[in-house]
Amino acid sequence: MRPFEYVRAGDIEHALRVLAQHGPRARVLAGGTDLLVELKSSAQTPKVILDVSWLSALKRIERTPEGLRIGALATHSEIARSNVIGATCVALGEAARAIGAVQTRNAGTVGGNLVTCVPSMDSGPPLLALDALVVLASARGRRVLPLREFFVGPRRTALEPDELLTCIEVPLSALAKPMAFLKLGLRKGQALALVNVAAGFFADGDPVRFSAPCIALGAVAPTAIRATQAERYLAGRRIDRASIEEAARIATAEAAPIDDFRASAWYRSTLISVLVRRALELAHERATQPVKKEAA
Repeated sequence: MRPFEYVRAGDIEHALRVLAQHGPRARVLAGGTDLLVELKSSAQTPKVILDVSWLSALKRIERTPEGLRIGALATHSEIARSNVIGATCVALGEAARAIGAVQTRNAGTVGGNLVTCVPSMDSGPPLLALDALVVLASARGRRVLPLREFFVGPRRTALEPDELLTCIEVPLSALAKPMAFLKLGLRKGQALALVNVAAGFFADGDPVRFSAPCIALGAVAPTAIRATQAERYLAGRRIDRASIEEAARIATAEAAPIDDFRASAWYRSTLISVLVRRALELAHERATQPVKKEAA
């Protein structure tokens, strides 16, 4: 590893000035669970490491009139423990608890997980399913993108070199939607996903039908994706086993899994069908349960 300059950001404005000055020659240090590993193995060392981990303003998880705001520096453990997340975005809490070991969850941040943008990320599918937005700041101003537009390719996002991901926003319309997150890896814990799925819907009407269904998949395409054809199929249909089975089949056809050293494309396709079905069934079970009251 070659020498680099270390800068500890005093506040968000300071961080944005450093990024404006150094651009692609700077890397942002948040939890460090991905960056520090990369620095040890990469032949290229950035000129500047910008440490934003002390910025408490980017750690908050809070309700807003528009929905829910999750600071980019909120750790996976903080998300897993949050009563607000548990009451409004249960699948995101489940995903946070599925990430790595407890040390990784204590240090790793939701923003870092999104920016690293590996196809098997666990926070991506539930946030995609929740129609989340990402807020990007720079010295030039602020812009907001749907998360689906933020993901560009494996380890590639729409983040510009002078931009900082400051928070994730979940719209009010998606909060408290009955959802579930499921993941399968080669081990029970501390494993990358072979496939992960977040799915949910509101159960409305008589007979009860799918309303605003959402299905998101990870580790089966270049980035985490929404299974939009399966969602369109479910919308307005009566909730029954046949509809769930057909949605799982359609979602499987929308994915593009690959063969690698961890699993074959065929095996991943089989997992998609199984996990989508189970996630929808679990979401339905939750839709029939009493609504959990939100705590501070």
